[in-house]
Amino acid sequence: MVRSVMEASHAASEAVKLIKPDVVAAYPITPQTHIVERISEMVADGDLKTEYIRVESEFGAISALVGAAAAGSRTYSSTASQGLALMNEMLFVASGMRLPCVMNVANRALSAPISIWNDHQDSMSARDIGWLQFHCETAQECLDLTLLAYKVAEDHKVLTPALVCLDGFTLSHVFEPVDVPDQKTVDAYLPPYKPLHAYVDPARPVTQGPIAFPTHYMELRNEQNEAMMNSFPVITQAFKDFADKFGRAYDFLELYRMDDAEFAFLGIGSECGTLKVIVDKLREKGEKVGLIKMIVYRPFPKEQLLEATKDLKGLAVLDKAISVGFEGVLFTEVRSAHYDSDHKPDLRNFIVGLGGRDIRYEHVESIYEMLKSGKGKKIEWMY
Repeated sequence: MVRSVMEASHAASEAVKLIKPDVVAAYPITPQTHIVERISEMVADGDLKTEYIRVESEFGAISALVGAAAAGSRTYSSTASQGLALMNEMLFVASGMRLPCVMNVANRALSAPISIWNDHQDSMSARDIGWLQFHCETAQECLDLTLLAYKVAEDHKVLTPALVCLDGFTLSHVFEPVDVPDQKTVDAYLPPYKPLHAYVDPARPVTQGPIAFPTHYMELRNEQNEAMMNSFPVITQAFKDFADKFGRAYDFLELYRMDDAEFAFLGIGSECGTLKVIVDKLREKGEKVGLIKMIVYRPFPKEQLLEATKDLKGLAVLDKAISVGFEGVLFTEVRSAHYDSDHKPDLRNFIVGLGGRDIRYEHVESIYEMLKSGKGKKIEWMY
């Protein structure tokens, strides 16, 4: 294992190099460009042997992945924002055909108005399509969770595509120390991909993505949902194997200073680094507060969340995505998870960071005061 200081985007690129996909297809879009730019350099230098397809659009990229994955190849792409939106039609095709494609998403706001800065509206808009979702706080997690996503997606009990999300600019362009594992250890953790079904063998013809009449469509969607739910034990085992091989432990949720917490923040991605600092400052003042960082967003970790919140008086959900006309996307699911729970903390929703707006100490301090006092609205926009 080698420790290097690198951009988080390049940490994702290093993961791809270690994974050795058969096909890479991508179209550059800010702030994702550095990932595939570095991968193209690796290919040009002979450090990565893969079929690198320079496509004409993000729709072309995901279409190439679907074709390659259906033929039995290990595939990779990355995108952001409008690029993910342009892929939308084929995202459904990939999940419906149970193709374990993996993509990094450098989270970026959607236009109009045009914004190149970070929030979570792009990946949250894909929550119902049937892709696994992992979210990164650090450059190290960009590398690690990309490796882990393949381990889970390609498991024959799952066979479901995956998004590994990193916040645009606030993480993607940040330089941090990263432990890069050696190829031998990665190969032991992630062996070559062995597809369960592929249409390249004339002796074993397979039809993929055919028409489904009303007599069959619901059954197939139910099987797809069951595969996503089947991923829970697979993810748990993948985390355990990862800790054994690489010495870094992950879980569906990371609990920070939660042992005796009465109140907590819940966040996703790079905002959690800021929240950890603020939790420390509040702890110095004697406040019993902690942080729940959601690493796995799909499948949604309901049971793990209920266990983490069972002793809380209040929980503030910091949402970087808004369901226009209602409330924060993550908050809806957190509240739904508590619907039939024996214990319901005071749940508060705070819309933060849209379009790259800074999440400042004074914002979070105000959030904590509202949470602790029970004052203010149940849903607040923090500017």
